[in-house]
Amino acid sequence: MKIMQIAGVAVALILAVYAVLLIGQVWDEWLEWKLFFKISITAAVLVVVIGIVAMILRELQKDKELKKEKYLD
Repeated sequence: MKIMQIAGVAVALILAVYAVLLIGQVWDEWLEWKLFFKISITAAVLVVVIGIVAMILRELQKDKELKKEKYLD
């Protein structure tokens, strides 16, 4: 379960930083729009990849525990 906690914190940090950047961009245009778009795509890809990798690792860990307890062959 620790894997999902780490992934959750990482995703929350990415989203929090992106939220601040988005607000700054909308109200004051901190960055060029081209750079902001690139950062947006990067943040979205990171969130998806972290989520998918965390789910895969959680399933692998769960299978390992079930094999250890002799529930799986």
